[in-house]
Order: sequence, then structure tokens, then C-alpha cells
Amino acid sequence: MLTNFFFTLRAAKLPVSVKEYLTLLEALKEGVIGPSVDDFYYLARTTLVKDEALFDKFDRAFSAYFKGVELLTDFGKEIPLEWLKKVLENELSPEQKAAIEKMGWDELMQTLKKRLEEQKERHEGGSKWIGTAGTSPFGHGGYNPQGIRIGGPGKNKSAVKVWDQRAYKDYDDSLELGTRNIKVALRRLRRFAREGSELELDLDDTIHCTAANAGMLDIKLVPERHNKVKVLLLMDVGGTMDEHIHRVEELFSAAKSEFKHLEFYYFHNCVYDFMWKNNRRRFSEKSATWDVIRKYNKDWRLIFVGDATMSPYEILQPGGSVEYNNEEPGAEWVQRLTHAFPKYAWINPEPQGVWQYRQSISIMQQLMHQRMFPLTLAGLEGAMRLLSK
Repeated sequence: MLTNFFFTLRAAKLPVSVKEYLTLLEALKEGVIGPSVDDFYYLARTTLVKDEALFDKFDRAFSAYFKGVELLTDFGKEIPLEWLKKVLENELSPEQKAAIEKMGWDELMQTLKKRLEEQKERHEGGSKWIGTAGTSPFGHGGYNPQGIRIGGPGKNKSAVKVWDQRAYKDYDDSLELGTRNIKVALRRLRRFAREGSELELDLDDTIHCTAANAGMLDIKLVPERHNKVKVLLLMDVGGTMDEHIHRVEELFSAAKSEFKHLEFYYFHNCVYDFMWKNNRRRFSEKSATWDVIRKYNKDWRLIFVGDATMSPYEILQPGGSVEYNNEEPGAEWVQRLTHAFPKYAWINPEPQGVWQYRQSISIMQQLMHQRMFPLTLAGLEGAMRLLSK
């Protein structure tokens, strides 16, 4: 049964030997683990992988070979209600989608107010009322090029407002990286200075002083070198960013490890007049953006992390935020931040190939003066080079 698994690992360029494979079979025969996919995964990794640098490659090969096994072993679970609801959704052709007209901002708000006054019951599959699975600009689970999502999860990333209480999760800054390449890329942003107590040997000065002292050892110490770069990290959280949580957590974890002077704040979609540090208390513990601008001087490097995927109204329109009625458009705050911190860049986890198809990304690129980089190793290196100038 596991012979093909062995060959899958070899095909993935993992240096797995026959002896290690036989060790795995012997452990299974002796009943070292129970009937659990997770237990088998750890046993296989322990016996077959000799270098932790190969863990990521092993994970991908393991997932490819055993994909779906865990699902097939549990027949007691009920089919989620959401699966059944999906059947009711309209599958529209590109021509049908193109035929659906989108409303302007004022018309959208006035129409919603009118629908709330008139509607008396639940609707599904229509094009007018607040409901599900239709083409109405109000509701969720259907399709409209520009609407207000009311309840339920997002689907097409085109809502201009969201009527729903959402809880965001803080990014995990203790996540162990699958690779150390992100750290290496971040190290391009550095400016060393010696500080602290004298604990590090100064070899050149020690040799010089010892020679000048007729061969009597004269040890010279200097303070350790530390990276003096100061980084202000602003991270988009929630909504479409949920698709990128793991990669952003890797970046966040690496940044906290590499930069001694690091401050971070969260925002949603676009920066407005406040940010926050704890997503569970984001409404009760806000930090005014003006205070953030005044607190840190121009020496701080400003890094935005976000997919810049939103309705253009969220950037350009007063009241365009999906969560509250902002008095000033997000574009104003982005410009204030980039003016306050001349060394800035935007890291985008969305694949660079889709940037040209997202109007909001194009707008944000203009606001950032084309200082937007993909969340890839090459993109990070490019951003760090720019910020180190």
C-alpha cells in the first residue's frame, strides 16, 4: 500500500532510502502509532526526513499522495447546511454577468433605504429585494458587480459595504517558518550600529594591541552590532485577506525576528482615521492615525501589507468604508502617511498576474507611486532594497 508513497517522495526529490522506508514499515508493524492520519504523518516524517529544511517538500508530497484520505474515513459527519445552500445559487454565464447593471453610490444607498422600508419577507434568487442567491445588489450568495453584502460570507470581492458584524483574528507572530528565505530577504533592510555592553571580541584591535604590547595578550571588546532600522508595519486584516493569512503570518513572524525596532497596526481594506493593535478590541481600543503619524518620525520605514482588493469607493469616496461612514476618503490618509514617512512600500500577497484586473489595486499603485511589490522572495528583496536607500 505504501510503495507508491515511497516513490512519490522520491519523485519529489526527497533523499529517502530503502532502509528508512523499511524502518517506517517496521514501526507500523509494531503498532507504534494508532489509526490516525496525523500520527502516521509524524511517524513518516520522523523516519523518512533527515533534514528539517526538507519538511516543506515532504508536506507537499504527503498532501498530494494522501489528499482526501481523512475525509473519507469519517462517515459520521453531517453534510454542512452551506453545502446544500450552494445548490440554490445561480451559475451565470459571462454574458449574463455583463448584462447586470451596477448602480452609482448615491443610487445604491437610496435604493437600499427604500427596500428596507418596503420589504416584509425573506426573498431568494431575485434581482430586486434583499435576499440570497440572486442578482440583487443587496444580500449575499449571488452575483452583482457592485452591491451591499448583508449577512453571509463574501464571494465575488465586489461589495462596496458590508452589513455584518465580523471578528478578525490577530496574525500569529510566533509562527515557525517553513523556510528561512523570508528572513534572508528582510535582511537586505539593515543599518548596523554597535550598542550595549562590550561583549564581542574585536579581533583586529586585539591583534594590534597584543603586538604593540610585546606579545602580552591584550583583549579588546566592542559592543555587539544591532540592526538600527525602525519599521512601522501596517497590515490589512479580514475579508479577502483571509485567503492570505498563512503567508502574512510568515512575513509577520520573520519581521518580528529580524527587526529590533518594529511597531505594527491593523487596518481593514484601506487606512482611515484610526487603526488598532488587537482585533478583538478593535472598536474599543483605537489608535488615531494622526497620533500614529505624530508618534513616529521620518526615520521609520513604512510598510503596508494588504491585497488592495476592495471597491474603489473604499479608497476614493467619503463614507466609502464597508464598516462605518468615514468623513475623509482613504486616499487622503494614504497620502498623509506616505508624506510623513518618505521611505515606504506596499507588499501585496495577491498574485501579480491579477493586479491589472483589479481597479482598486491600480488606484493604490498610483497612490503608492508604483512602490507595490508582490509577496514573493524577489518582491521582498526589491522592497527592502528600495527602503534601504
